[in-house]
Amino acid sequence: MTARNKAIFLDRDGVINHDPGDYTRSLEEFKILPTVFETLKKLDEAGYLLVLITNQGGIAKGLYSHDDVNEIHTYLMEKCIEHGFRLTDVYYSPHHPNFGESLSRKPGSLMIEKACAKYDIDPAKSWMVGDKVRDLEAGEGAGVKGVLLPVNGAIGDIAIQLLSSPQTNAISNE
Repeated sequence: MTARNKAIFLDRDGVINHDPGDYTRSLEEFKILPTVFETLKKLDEAGYLLVLITNQGGIAKGLYSHDDVNEIHTYLMEKCIEHGFRLTDVYYSPHHPNFGESLSRKPGSLMIEKACAKYDIDPAKSWMVGDKVRDLEAGEGAGVKGVLLPVNGAIGDIAIQLLSSPQTNAISNE
């Protein structure tokens, strides 16, 4: 039996919110980029599950806590609901290679694989949207095609491409 659902896997910092270049440590620093809500709503309406996949290595470094990350993600999920759609789930890796290895940290594909198993997602019908090569490598490791955005780029620029492109073609916004 094949998986039925399709998904958009989304990196967080630099795709959903402004990436300041180091870490987004608190809700006060979490600034959602323009076009995010309208784009995610269009993708939701097109039948995609929306899954956040993010490395949060600042936890391992002691720069912020799980509670700080959860506060940001709760806020993001509430804002999505206010805009008429839901994030299906949020996965984050609190690990950093300077403090130990983890299969969950991107470029590892474990977070995507867990979401695919939990939500019956077909990787061949899905996309990983990120602003770093490691995001796309994580998707590739799970059999998910990738879309590379510029850091802090407009996700709205790729929505039409995603919605109109054949599922077999990878897209790159360079």
